Amino acid sequence: MQDRGMKLAEILASAAAGEFPPPDGGTTIVPQPSDRDAGVVAFTAHTVIFLDDDPSWIRSTLAATGCDALAATMNPRFLAALLDRTGRATDTIDLLTVAAALPGPPPLPLTEQDQDHPRVRRAHTHRDDVRTWLTPGGGLLTVGRGVAGRWEVSIEVDEQVRDRGLGRALARSARHLIPAGDVLWSQQAAGNARSIRAFQSAGYRPVGAELLLHGG
Repeated sequence: MQDRGMKLAEILASAAAGEFPPPDGGTTIVPQPSDRDAGVVAFTAHTVIFLDDDPSWIRSTLAATGCDALAATMNPRFLAALLDRTGRATDTIDLLTVAAALPGPPPLPLTEQDQDHPRVRRAHTHRDDVRTWLTPGGGLLTVGRGVAGRWEVSIEVDEQVRDRGLGRALARSARHLIPAGDVLWSQQAAGNARSIRAFQSAGYRPVGAELLLHGG
């Protein structure tokens, strides 16, 4: 993480601790933490945009959506304008969740092993220092350093063993794989109810919505 990312890192750390930006309908614009990472995080009635661009352009484009200030930053018109201006791509708006590290060994037997798997390839695209673990029965998890250096996790459960609690167990196990005192972040697509249930059952708290701009 570069020094220019300290502001975003501080905001995220506060949110993880339950201290959020003021719910005043405002928008805070901060520098990107790295060339790779840019995007929008919407908290309750306050949004943080991390993008190396002209703040006056950002604010005028928000106003041009014609939306209420509480909705403008996640409005498709504004997000499409961001994509056009930056030349970047995106996947979806995610629910952003966080959980504290847990002591002791994980509850699942895990074997650390590199894998040529779509989930792992995606993790390497968006994160640094990615590590991968497998568990018997068809589960995979990755942990790495993502936006502003935060710890991020992703999981994958084989289709034939889904709906048996393995996703929840993987999400909880990941909390044992980061240093004591740290927190672990995860993003779930808003429509992926199965993943949302798994992570919330594993103790991850929703803190906001996030859209990342890829391709920097």
